[in-house]
Amino acid sequence: MTLLNTTLKWLLLRRVPRIKAMMAHPGEVQQAVFQQLISKGRHTQWGRQHHYDSIRTVREYQERVPVSSYEDLFPYIERTMKGEQKLLWPSRIHWFSKSSGTTNARSKFIPVSQESLDESHFRGGKDMMALYIANNPESKAFEGKGLSIGGSLHENPYGQHGYAGDVSAVVMKNLPPWAQYIRTPPIEVALMDKWEEKIDRMAEIAARENVTSILGVPTWALVLLEKVLTITGKQNILEVWPNFEVFIHGAVAFQPYRELFSNEVFPSNDTRYLEIYNASEGFFAIQDDLKRIGEMLIMLDYGIFYEFVPMEDADKPFPKALTIEEVELNKNYALVITTNGGLWRYRVGDTVRFTSKYPFRLKVSGRTKHFINAFGEEVIIENAENAITQACAATGATVSDYTAGPVYMGSGTNGRHEWIIEFSSEPNHFDTFRKVLDQTLRQVNSDYDAKRYNDMVLHPPIVHAVPRGTFYEWMKTRGKLGGQHKVPRLSNSREYLDDILGRLTTLS
Repeated sequence: MTLLNTTLKWLLLRRVPRIKAMMAHPGEVQQAVFQQLISKGRHTQWGRQHHYDSIRTVREYQERVPVSSYEDLFPYIERTMKGEQKLLWPSRIHWFSKSSGTTNARSKFIPVSQESLDESHFRGGKDMMALYIANNPESKAFEGKGLSIGGSLHENPYGQHGYAGDVSAVVMKNLPPWAQYIRTPPIEVALMDKWEEKIDRMAEIAARENVTSILGVPTWALVLLEKVLTITGKQNILEVWPNFEVFIHGAVAFQPYRELFSNEVFPSNDTRYLEIYNASEGFFAIQDDLKRIGEMLIMLDYGIFYEFVPMEDADKPFPKALTIEEVELNKNYALVITTNGGLWRYRVGDTVRFTSKYPFRLKVSGRTKHFINAFGEEVIIENAENAITQACAATGATVSDYTAGPVYMGSGTNGRHEWIIEFSSEPNHFDTFRKVLDQTLRQVNSDYDAKRYNDMVLHPPIVHAVPRGTFYEWMKTRGKLGGQHKVPRLSNSREYLDDILGRLTTLS
């Protein structure tokens, strides 16, 4: 075992006692973070407008400061990008994380302070490896390279000093030299602007490296890995990288891809998978126990104060909002954050569900705007992922991408759901796949089940199998190639369904 591997493991594991202390005292940790944020916020225009100098408690904060959307904060962000400072955060802001989302074509620019880089993004990156090593003491991950799929950076669009880009690019550009040394590809390739050229170049470089870990979104990782296999002529990635250990994934639910990765991409029981929950706004959670699939430990000492809003209050400016010690298990909450980058009671747009307390672990259950509720069925992404997973298990299928939406009621006809699915391995019986998909949705969602009862409101779903590469080409035509962009899983309209099906009809 190399000296570098041994040294980095020792350094990272020094953090584990602090993580355990956070797990044991979540309320105290969050209270300390809250007080630090309010103290810093007093020195900003936002803080003066909301009288932060007299806020002493969380309840006072919740009564005085409304929950904010991006649109609410945008005037302050825009002025910051034009050169003003100390509007939302007291330290200088000259990095902006660009996020287009999946339902809004307009780019969002999230301020990234040095504090949010150091205390959230960098600490999260180190902690994910610390927790992985704690689970796997014999790891040799640092004897090879970590492959990370980054975005791109551009100058501040307002012409002022500073840069905007995917959060992965912002983080990568600011990494210390030791972290740059253990990753691949080189920074100039990782930050290339043209996605398809970058993927080709990354594949050429990575194919020659001893890659032991990957950090990336499963869908885009698959695109890169297919390029590597094409270049090398190998059957699976372990033939290219025999020392590969761990795939660290986030941004989209991994369960529908798990069999594809474990059976075809990395066909070995020794390959491990670690889930993280990070975003443009900050680093939120890490899987601390690899046996608890889909569950992540919420990281409470990253300079982020968390509030959890019951779904019935999600759109209110002054909702009932719970702190970490007030949440209940197995309930969906809209996530609201206050950060060390100047986001004050910011509505992230994600929904989470807690699976354990002390320590507090959660699952990302969906997006507040990504659901199907055209008929009162309230199907969320977590329901869809469960249904896809069960249908694949029943039919030997693997799915690479999908989206779904409603078929509206017509004259004398009932409604239904319509799915567009791209398979990497086709189901052995397509009708069984469709039936299990429908049956699982009925099992996990009582509202859907009620609407499906005797076909009174909803008929069985329509499922389309589309050619491989369909979603890639669709995202390409929308200018949404790259790690920050994700295929919208569910929509309450037919916007995505009609666009994809229309393109397929035109091509045929």
